[in-house]
This record gives sequence, structure tokens and C-alpha cells, in this order.
Amino acid sequence: MKIRNPRESVTQVAAQGGIILFLIVALEVMIMISPFAFFFYSVFNPVFNWLDQYAATRWLTGFFLPHMILPPTLFLKSVRVLGSVLFIVGMAAFIICALQVYLGKILKSGVATNGIYRFIRHPQYLALGIWGVGMSILWPRFIVLASLAVMFIIYSYLARDEEARMRLKFGDAYERYTRNTGRFFPMALEKFFSFFGRLLPKPLTSRMLPPILIVFVVIGTGFAFRAVTLHSLPFASQGNITLIPILPEDTILSTTILNGIFQGSAVGQTGYLQPDKDYLGYVMIPDYIMQGMIADTGVSSHLYHHHHTFAMITDWVLHPFVHLRRPPSAQMAKMHGVDPAIARRHHCPLGINDEKLDCNNCPYRRVILVEVDNSSRKHVSGSQLLAFDSVRIPIESIDINSRTGEIVKITKVGNATAWNDVPTPAI
Repeated sequence: MKIRNPRESVTQVAAQGGIILFLIVALEVMIMISPFAFFFYSVFNPVFNWLDQYAATRWLTGFFLPHMILPPTLFLKSVRVLGSVLFIVGMAAFIICALQVYLGKILKSGVATNGIYRFIRHPQYLALGIWGVGMSILWPRFIVLASLAVMFIIYSYLARDEEARMRLKFGDAYERYTRNTGRFFPMALEKFFSFFGRLLPKPLTSRMLPPILIVFVVIGTGFAFRAVTLHSLPFASQGNITLIPILPEDTILSTTILNGIFQGSAVGQTGYLQPDKDYLGYVMIPDYIMQGMIADTGVSSHLYHHHHTFAMITDWVLHPFVHLRRPPSAQMAKMHGVDPAIARRHHCPLGINDEKLDCNNCPYRRVILVEVDNSSRKHVSGSQLLAFDSVRIPIESIDINSRTGEIVKITKVGNATAWNDVPTPAI
């Protein structure tokens, strides 16, 4: 039986710990819509709650890209599609490289130097990095980015450690291999990067620079994406209410909806509204599948009760925008397993049974109003309502005719989401 030296054991623990840390935070999105959601959050959510207590760490639970809102610009849509592509490519490349390595061990063929290994010495780490970037786009919580940066740092050190051990084991043969291959990228690309590295002062090229640079680039990219996202969102404000549509094309409905809400307030329908408070309203189709992330509007919004986890995840990865864009009749038909024509007659979430209603062009929208408190104690609107220091508390759901402004139904909701106090996306 082979006995590992302490150094090998430490590196193995570091490698496994790095990927496990990333998996825990990145795969949250898959677990939260599974039947095991609350078992997971019974352990994990205290970490979120602890981070939310302090201004210095509160941003880690926030999101830097749209997740439940359809990206409103071509750039943000392209980023979202890129996330799916990187997720799939990274996973496939890792599986291929892993099979090559383990088959080589079984067949005792020595160091893997064929396939991708002809150009890169550590393609498995590269594949995990590509998969991780894709996963960070698919579930764009800042803590995912932070754990991704940690994983990058760990793997950069592990790669050097593995190479040192390979040199001791295979000698000149491995040395010749390293001269013709790059560590994480093809040799020509790494020479290009190293050229710019030589231009830097020597103090900046110390071993401390790469980890700092990795953290700065990874986290900084997240903040840049968040700034672009908040600038791109189609906010519409009137008085102390700001609306943000889930679908960008619903922006043209905002004025009518705002007028309808204020008219309802004037006649006492929306009695929860207070002039000294600020409100953010999310505009969506009444059976929007992810409304439970904003407020607990009933069992139908509890995704972890549906037991369709694999189908939803597949839809989310392979069809980035379809699950948000489906018309109400298609959404209802899928949820209830019935024909769309029947769905809009008998499964309408608003209880409307109008045979003349074309649900594919449905005028009804649901507005989930969230009360927003901010540290400035001043009135704010637009992207300021999504600031890290803002506290958002759901108060009511308003079903409204977006063409006439007539309020159909108002439902008071609890001050939590379908996942209780678990931080969920605000964008």
C-alpha cells in the first residue's frame, strides 16, 4: 500500500476543499428547487444571515446579473447565453480529461500527453475554471464569485506542486513535455501573457501578486456587471412607487399600471401604501414561475414542492429565456399537464373564466409590491432601491388589468419569500 507524504495529503485536501467549497455555494440554485431545500438551508442559511449583519460582507449575498428578470439588453442576454455555453463546455471537457487520466492509470501508460494534454498540462483545472465561470453567470451571487476566486488561487498553487512532483518522478521526459506545453493555456497564449508580466516592476511580480490579482479581477468583474445591469433595467417611477417589469416588453404597461395602483390607493383599495415609504413593484404574468423568490404568494410559487428539479434545471441551462417568456396559457398548461385552451379556462390564477380571452395576449399582470427601507432615511427610486444596504419586505400582490388600470384583486403577503428568510435574487 502506497503511503502519501504529508505534502501530498495537504494538496489533496486543498484540491478537494476548493471544489467542494465552490460546489456548495454554486449549486445552491439546484438544491433550492429540490425537496431537500430546507435541509440544505438549515445548515447554510445561518452563514447568509451572518453575512447580512455587517455592511462589509452584506454584498456577498447579493446578485450581480439578472436572474429572475429577463436581461433587457443584447449585451446582458449574450452574457447569459455565454453562461450556459461555458457551463456545458467546461463540464464536458472535465469529463473527457478525467477519463483520459484515469484510463491512463488503469492501463499504466504514464503521463497523459495526448488529446488536450498535448497543448495544456492542466486541462482539468482549466475545464473546472470554465465550468465555474459558467456557473457563476447562471447563479450570479457574489459569494459564488468569491469562492470561484478561491478555487482559482488553490488550483494555481496545486498546478505548480503537481509539476514539481512530476519532475521528480519522470525527470527529463517531463521537463521536455513542459517546454512544449502551457500550464493552463496553449504555449503561445502564455508567452503573450508573460511578455506583459516582464514589463511590471519586480515587486509586483512576487508570488503574492497572482492571488491578489485573481481576487481583484474576479470580484471586480462582478461589480462591473452589476453596474451595467442596474443601469440597463427599465425602471418606471411615479411618486414613491417604482416598477420593474420581469419582461422588458412590459415596460410600455408601466404608466397604466402605476396610474391604476394610485387610483386604487385613492379609493382605499391599496391601503397598505404609506406616503413616507418607498415601494418597488415587480411586474409579471400572474403565473410567473419564480415569483416565490420575491414573495410567498402561495404553494404554486414553492418550487421545491413541485419535484421537477431535473426538468427545471435542464430548461434553465439549455433554454435561458424560455422559462421566463412562456405565455400564460403555455405556462399553465405545463404546470397542470393540460391543453393550453383548457388551461386558460380552468386554471387561471386570477379565476377568470372568459372564453373570449386570448391568454397568449393576456392583459392581466401581477405586481408584487415590496416595501424598501434604506439607511439614508430619504426617498429613493430606481436602482437605489436595489442597493446592498436596502431592506426589502414584500407586502402585497396586486392583480391588475394592464390596459385599463382596473385592479382585479389585492392579496396581502407575508414579510418573507417562499424560502422564508433565505436571501433570494432582487434582480
